[in-house]
Amino acid sequence: MRNSAFSPAWSPIGGITFYDGWGEDRVNVLEDEAIAAIAKEHGRSPAQVLLRWHLLQGRSAIPKSTNPGRIAENFAVFDFELSAAELAVIDGLDRAKRYGPDLDVPRPQMFNLVIPEN
Repeated sequence: MRNSAFSPAWSPIGGITFYDGWGEDRVNVLEDEAIAAIAKEHGRSPAQVLLRWHLLQGRSAIPKSTNPGRIAENFAVFDFELSAAELAVIDGLDRAKRYGPDLDVPRPQMFNLVIPEN
């Protein structure tokens, strides 16, 4: 894990891990039962919960989207709080569910990966 004063959230809602080529062990964090329960409690989407979690951890979470509805949803994360218990649940999830692939591990096989725009 990188240690710096600036802590970006690369693929903060797991985006790139959903594409073919990452292996059979990839996990769609947006379908995680714990995240879904927290989202339902707040009347939010799982993506909003994850983005809020990143921000509360002091990370710069910059999700990619070309969908206007998702872009608006991604901005609507500043008017709710996650409890200490909810933060602990998310903190306790498997690292691959929360962070995606480790950026410090080279993956040359992924250099030619085509990521669709939609």
